Amino acid sequence: MSAAADRIKLLQMIILRGVALAFLLAAVVIIQTHTTTLLPVAAIYVLILAYILLSLVYLALYLWARGYTFQAHLQIFFDLVLITFLVYVAGGVQGSLHILYVLVIMSSSYLLTARAAYLMAALSAILFGLLLEGLYYRLLPYFLPEQVAKQTFGSVLFSLIISWALFFAVAILLNSLNAGLRRMRAELQRAEKALEVKESQALAGRISAQIAHEIRNPLTSIAGAIQVLGGESDLDPERRELMRIVLKETDRVSQTLEQFMDLVNPHQVEFETIDLTVVLQETLYMFSQSGELNGRIRMEGNYASRAVPFYGNGNQFKQIFWNLTKNAIQAMPDGGRLQVDFDHLPAGRLRIRFADTGVGMDEETRQKLFEPFYSGFESGRGLGMAVVRRVVDDYQGRIEVNSAPGQGTEVLIDLPPWTAPAPKRD
Repeated sequence: MSAAADRIKLLQMIILRGVALAFLLAAVVIIQTHTTTLLPVAAIYVLILAYILLSLVYLALYLWARGYTFQAHLQIFFDLVLITFLVYVAGGVQGSLHILYVLVIMSSSYLLTARAAYLMAALSAILFGLLLEGLYYRLLPYFLPEQVAKQTFGSVLFSLIISWALFFAVAILLNSLNAGLRRMRAELQRAEKALEVKESQALAGRISAQIAHEIRNPLTSIAGAIQVLGGESDLDPERRELMRIVLKETDRVSQTLEQFMDLVNPHQVEFETIDLTVVLQETLYMFSQSGELNGRIRMEGNYASRAVPFYGNGNQFKQIFWNLTKNAIQAMPDGGRLQVDFDHLPAGRLRIRFADTGVGMDEETRQKLFEPFYSGFESGRGLGMAVVRRVVDDYQGRIEVNSAPGQGTEVLIDLPPWTAPAPKRD
């Protein structure tokens, strides 16, 4: 947890303590004015005043000192000590203020850590146990003579066991709830990120619908005119090279446009039973023919030794394999190792794993990896991983990217089982 988060939680703790003190003060006033009780309200007023003064010290330390985590643990420890005095003043087990221990355990679980909650539950049990044993064996005098009560050892032991069980039950329950809340918060953040990506894709789709035809038609005309001019025999080598560059760049723009249109407005595809290893090997063959998969890139994994039947569209998976392989090659300009594995998971799920030993990426790049037009490579168009994400979403799958600078990149794609529909009967 960052120092800023620790500081915020410490301030929350101070504020919550102030609110609790206000409620406790109001309760004592009501007891004093409306009921007759053995509760020594004067002593409780003194303890509340001490609590308020101590809270002012906490606030000063919060404003002018560091070590927020240490401050939080120290404050909770003194909370337990003062609560033990309150319980003692109220008559020990005869009173009802020992429930305040539960508030400290709750705040530890919410504001600190699960370990802190268990620690405070243990300290509460120890302090409350020492107080009850001290009162039972007369090692501690009762605060008021009228509070003295004859108790058997069995009743004291029963009170201890019930209190200890309550303390630890609260700690376990709240830690479980807080863990669930943290998981839900993480899932919500991932869902928000996925929604942002989809919204950016939708925006790109609306824009592309307006500009696609404005680009395609003149692009085709330019390419045709350059080809006609390039066919003339009296061109000098310099002009011929310039025309070749124009044709190459025109083709690159055309490919980018096609890839972009496929991202934002995918066409209807037909599914059939395919072998993913065959699709992958066809993709790798194209890379080897183009010279990009040379001797510097070493291919490893189980992809060449097993058949992986899957009900889907071969062209879509070629898009996935092409973009993942392309990124891995670009991440290893000096060579390296690319490992591709197909693994079967429980419930019929399939995992596709691409892992390279390239330059890796920082957290900012990893977070923006699936955004259209964002690329971590100078020559990248920023569409490849967006296309991969869209195809994986179409198959109701899940994609995860693990990477760090200088430690390579691992891409995991988990897909649910897809089966061919049963043939219709006449």
